[in-house]
Amino acid sequence: MKKSKEISFVALFAALTAVGGFISIPFYPVPLTLQVFFVLLSGAILGKRLGALSQIIYIGIGAMGAPIFHNFTGGVGILLGPTGGFLIGFVFGAYMTGFFYEKINNDKLRFSSFLFSIAPIYIVGILWLSFITNIEISKAIFVGGVPFIPGDIIKIIMAFLVEKRVNKYFNFIT
Repeated sequence: MKKSKEISFVALFAALTAVGGFISIPFYPVPLTLQVFFVLLSGAILGKRLGALSQIIYIGIGAMGAPIFHNFTGGVGILLGPTGGFLIGFVFGAYMTGFFYEKINNDKLRFSSFLFSIAPIYIVGILWLSFITNIEISKAIFVGGVPFIPGDIIKIIMAFLVEKRVNKYFNFIT
């Protein structure tokens, strides 16, 4: 029973991350989406291993061509484009969130851990954006990082509040 529950929730969070990409505001070169909310939530609810797995599955399905990336896009070309690093960063973001949630049992520290967990999404994404568009890191930070900070802080708050409610019923992290 436990394995089927885990598989179901991994699939659910892969699907929710896709839905988060459909909720998108066009912004060049990186769109504003709700994906980070689900990435962080996947790690906080499922733990590091299953949270990261949900994001690997999401990326894999999208890479195979399913239109589940932002604005109903799909294919390897998206991973090789300006947003590819952010998508790959989702795996590390979910893993780190789960890692912190497995180690920390204090609400204030858990909330703070979201800030650290979002860092790999920004780091991998900005480095890839700089590389693929051939712009300086400072410009990549300005176009691929800074505009997203306020929205991501709101997503962090939302993920923290939702996680507290959901984990009362589905506690993967022991």
